[in-house]
Amino acid sequence: MNPRSLSTDPSFPLLSIVIPVYNGGQAFVDCLNAINQSEFRDWELIVVDDGSTDSSAIVAQQFGANLLHTNGRLGPGAARNLGAAIAQGEFLCFVDADCEVHSDTLAQLAQVLQSQSHISAVFGSYDDAPKAKNFVAQFKNLMHHYVHQTGYEEATTFWAGCGAVRRSLFLKLGGFDVRRYPRPSIEDIHLGYRIQQAGGKIQLAKQVQVKHHKAWRLGSLIKVDIFDRGIPWTQLLLEYPNGFVNDLNLKGSNRMSVVAVYSLLVLLPLTVYVPHMGWLMGLLAAILLWLNRDVYQFFQQKRGLVFASRAVFMHWLYYFYSGIAFGLGTIMHSQKQWQPVGMRRFRFRRTLKRLVGVSDA
Repeated sequence: MNPRSLSTDPSFPLLSIVIPVYNGGQAFVDCLNAINQSEFRDWELIVVDDGSTDSSAIVAQQFGANLLHTNGRLGPGAARNLGAAIAQGEFLCFVDADCEVHSDTLAQLAQVLQSQSHISAVFGSYDDAPKAKNFVAQFKNLMHHYVHQTGYEEATTFWAGCGAVRRSLFLKLGGFDVRRYPRPSIEDIHLGYRIQQAGGKIQLAKQVQVKHHKAWRLGSLIKVDIFDRGIPWTQLLLEYPNGFVNDLNLKGSNRMSVVAVYSLLVLLPLTVYVPHMGWLMGLLAAILLWLNRDVYQFFQQKRGLVFASRAVFMHWLYYFYSGIAFGLGTIMHSQKQWQPVGMRRFRFRRTLKRLVGVSDA
């Protein structure tokens, strides 16, 4: 395999690996160490320190990374944009600081880019062996793995945990929209929609996998899923109606499951006065199990029956608060209709100048 077969200039790398980091800790060390041990070598490494107070910047230098600073905590989107501005590779390869690539992850990514020159972006998934062992972290990461492994290869979205995008297109689109998403949110999903609008092709490469280190806890997971993902994604979908595709987290079975969960909640208090309603609740529960039978079988195969049983109720809880997020997002979208879209558009060049301390004057 010729690693530079796509590059217009062989003196430049195929991939510019861009990693935003904020107090990365041991996970960041493992992230850089894994990249350093990769089979594929045609890359440059750019780390953007987003105001860390630990030794992340020193660690990056020890691994030979080209180190940049945001001069304050601006979020991963802004950090990735800053790294992209100095990148030399044909493709920007984004990797999260708490993700550990496999030895062949970058090689698999490069193989997709080489064999399908029409592709503008490609992304992978978490693997099925997350680092954190607590139940919530195992559930969340395995759920992500399952959703991506069963999604359509011809994707309509993008994922920046481990994904690559053609640098020229990324810069043309203005990078991640950090005005709209100033904190970690769905800026990568939004980028995917914009890539597709521009006529670009995005591929979900299921063989491209990384190990996730984040130790999710229930409270923080629900907060992130509602406020940083569910609500903004709902608003985005209402702006991009073509985003409602039968794929990933938007499958018809998922939407039906949300309705079934709320129907159960409505029927529950009625059973006190109408005991015969119990059979209807049992029917709805059976429908929920049937609609999600494949994912529950997946949990059982990976972690056993006890884990799968707990995962069922965790999954139903997810459907419950996803319904709340969708409702809130719909209300917020309606309230923002009067705002001109142009006022919310991201200006990459101006933000870049602010990041590096250059005046517009």
